[in-house]
Amino acid sequence: MKNARKLLFFLTLSPVVFSQGNITGNMETIFQYLNEDSIINAKQPIQKGLLNSYMNVFYTQGNFKAGMRFESYLPRIQGYPNRFDGTGIGMRYVGYENDFVDVTLGTFYEQFGSGLALRTYEDRNLGYDNLLDGMRIVLRPGKGVVLKGVYGTQRLSFQQGQIVHGAGLVRGTDAEWHLNEGLKFLNGKKLDVVVGASFVSKFQEDDNPEWILPQNVAAYGGRLKLTYGNFYADAEFIQKGQDPSSDNQYIYNNGHAAIFNLRYTKKGLGILLSGKSADNMSYRSDRTKDLQDLFINFLPSLNKTHTYNLVATLYPYATQPMGEVAYQADILYTFKKGTQLGGKYGTTIGLNYSTTYRPEQTLNGIDLNDSSRVVYHTRPFDMSDSLYWQDINFNITKKFNKQWSGILSFYDIKINNDVVKVSDAQGIIHARIAVLEGTYKINTHNAIRWELQGMWVKKNAEGINDKGNWATALVEYTISPGWFFSVMNQYNYGNVDESKRVNYPIITCGYIKDATRLTVSYGRQRAGLFCVGGVCRPVPANNGLMINLTHSF
Repeated sequence: MKNARKLLFFLTLSPVVFSQGNITGNMETIFQYLNEDSIINAKQPIQKGLLNSYMNVFYTQGNFKAGMRFESYLPRIQGYPNRFDGTGIGMRYVGYENDFVDVTLGTFYEQFGSGLALRTYEDRNLGYDNLLDGMRIVLRPGKGVVLKGVYGTQRLSFQQGQIVHGAGLVRGTDAEWHLNEGLKFLNGKKLDVVVGASFVSKFQEDDNPEWILPQNVAAYGGRLKLTYGNFYADAEFIQKGQDPSSDNQYIYNNGHAAIFNLRYTKKGLGILLSGKSADNMSYRSDRTKDLQDLFINFLPSLNKTHTYNLVATLYPYATQPMGEVAYQADILYTFKKGTQLGGKYGTTIGLNYSTTYRPEQTLNGIDLNDSSRVVYHTRPFDMSDSLYWQDINFNITKKFNKQWSGILSFYDIKINNDVVKVSDAQGIIHARIAVLEGTYKINTHNAIRWELQGMWVKKNAEGINDKGNWATALVEYTISPGWFFSVMNQYNYGNVDESKRVNYPIITCGYIKDATRLTVSYGRQRAGLFCVGGVCRPVPANNGLMINLTHSF
């Protein structure tokens, strides 16, 4: 009843209050009707139909701003966390902004630097939302200077149509200075310099009967960004204080996170080298939580974001906040038009390599039973020989004529399933995937695109190759500007268990008009993981109908 009264009050008042301002927003509705399918172990919920709906509404008038998000889970679609249910307001804020100050009261999202100390954000596809509820202030006291302050509690769940907050309190400040704007002698120079520093603190009462736990835990550090012509470099380092939690089994080690990126770009060439080191960097506003609950910070993944079905969903890598040392190299080169390798339209080649290892943790001279519970030493970028992930891939993109174009891709992936847990297998899973994609442009309004994908999984030391080999085929027909139709089938033809050599067909059609997109699909979806930026959620097997509607206004 409370939410109904709030909604009625808002609808009654909005024509008067909002008549002079500007209103924008977007909405999305996802509906599933699921069938029982014993072959793939897909379950039919007792409601049969599942629904996720959202609508963001943003209002501005002069320096005033306000916004809210309505959410509805009746009930939530499969794979979403079980803490999402009901209909109500999941985000709301008011604020004021001018050239000097920006104040927000209510719920908000914020990021300091690359997010190693603080990043709150929402990803609807993941069912992830760790917003802060409280106050945010941004000041611009001088040229190139931005100061930020945040204070609030995090969203843990959305139950019975209301936000449920976590137990801890988050406070933070951030300062960034663009030197070229603030210092006259650097104004207009080819070298561009940005420096920044962050401090974040969480508070949670010590209610643990076994350990004496720190109630305030800080994370702090600095960052630097440099641009010079075609070169770009950035680096950030964050130190975290003692933070015993369920993630680290209540040890009292400090934590650290470091990241750097080096980039060179010019016409036809792009080179990126990146590195990351993290140890004991699970930083939550509630020390007792796990999975994706109440993370204050974010550790970006250093591996290429894949989009092809077999590559992206069978063996994706999830960031390990308790520790990892990772590197990535990415090269993109385009052979010029008119050359022997470039041909008439040019040819683009992409090469990518990423790898992740467990940090080297030195135990020498440390008593594991010491009451200090500082159980090991480690240094940034010291890595062991324990492999978590390796991905070597390349792709060749070529346009042959005005009608035909194609992409050839190959991936060699190793993933440590004892750490990442993407299946029931043990040890290193080694998979190779080849993808051939082609597009035929019939005319200005009609085109056909197709994909052929194959995955071959090597046997491990015990002679097991997890679920075995896979094949995927897709055909998509587009009638621009509005219609598209596709048919896709996955086949687990190499499964050792012949009863599990199953086809997963799915048919999809959709229509796009201006800012509205409607998609309807029907078929089977295998169980797996859906990952974005190293953050994953499990997706159970299902068989049925899905309707997705999005609109922006």
